[in-house]
Amino acid sequence: MGGDPVSREPVTHDDVVRAAETIRGRARRTPLLDGSALAAGLSLKAELFQHTGSFKVRGVVNRLAALDSNERERGVAGASAGNHAIALAWGAAAEGLGCIVFSWSSASTFKLDRARALGAEVDVEADDPSAAFARLDEHLAETGRVLVHPFDDPLVMAGQGTVGLEVLEDAPSTDVIVVPVGGGGLVAGIAAAVAPRGVRVIGVEPEDAASLDLALGAGEPVAITPQTRAGGLDAPYAGRNALAVCRAAGVEVLRVSDDAIEEAMRRVYADAKLACEPAGAAAVAAALDGRIAGEHVVAVVSGGNVGGETASAILAGS
Repeated sequence: MGGDPVSREPVTHDDVVRAAETIRGRARRTPLLDGSALAAGLSLKAELFQHTGSFKVRGVVNRLAALDSNERERGVAGASAGNHAIALAWGAAAEGLGCIVFSWSSASTFKLDRARALGAEVDVEADDPSAAFARLDEHLAETGRVLVHPFDDPLVMAGQGTVGLEVLEDAPSTDVIVVPVGGGGLVAGIAAAVAPRGVRVIGVEPEDAASLDLALGAGEPVAITPQTRAGGLDAPYAGRNALAVCRAAGVEVLRVSDDAIEEAMRRVYADAKLACEPAGAAAVAAALDGRIAGEHVVAVVSGGNVGGETASAILAGS
C-alpha cells in the first residue's frame, strides 16, 4: 500500500502511556461532555477542541518528538484529506521543519488552505487518495524526507490512543467507546489504550468507505475506492499496523450511511451545541441508531474542520 511506514511491534497500552507523557502540555486535554440530550448514557469526547480542530495533533506531536537531528534537516511529508495536513503543518511550523502534504483534487479546500496558511506545501495533483499516496511514495524516494503517516505509524497511533486514556480518567465506568474510522489509526490507538481495561471499542465507517471492515474480513489491508461525503473517512485502505492492533483487541466495526452521518451532525449541532464536521459526527450516527448497547457509551467527536458553505448546506438539510 502507498506510503507504508516501517512496521514495528504492535502498539501497546504502555506505548500510549509513554505518548501521553510526550504530548503533555503540547496537545490539549479535551473535555468529555454530557451527550444525554442525544441519547441516554452517551458522552462526547470533544476532539474538535484540539489544536487545529482535530485529534490528529496528538499523533503528529508524538511522531515529531522522535525525529533525530538528521531527520529534522530533511523535513517531513504526509498524505491527507485535510486534518492530518493541518496538524502536520502546525507541528512542523512549531519545530521549524520543512513540510509537504499530498492530497487530491476533490479534498476539502477549506482544510488544505488552513495547512497552507500554516506554512506547508500542499500538492493536489492527484485525482484520488490512492494516487496521492503514490505521489507521496515518489517524493519520499526522490527527496529523503521523513514520512509522517496519517494513520499507520505506530508512534502516530500511540499518540491518537491518548484519547482513550483521557476518557477513562474522566469516566472510569465507560464500557463502550465509539470511534470514527478512516485509515484506522485513531480506533487502533484507542483500542490499545482501553481494551486491556475491558472496554469495548467500536469503529464506525461510511457504507462505501469501509476499509477497516473489509480488512478485518480479509485478514489484510484491502485497497478500496472510497465514496463518501464525510471527508477524512475516505482513506484508500486500512493500515497494516492498525489492522493488527484492531484484530488483537477485538475491535468491532459498524457501517453507517452518509445520510445518517449528516443527520448526526445536525443533531450534534442542535442538541450538544458542537460545530463538528461530518466525519466527526460518524460515531454519534452509530450511537443514535440503536445498534450499540452499553450503560455508558462515549462517542469520539473527532474534528470540527468544515467550510462554511458545506456546513450550512448540511445543517439546512440540503
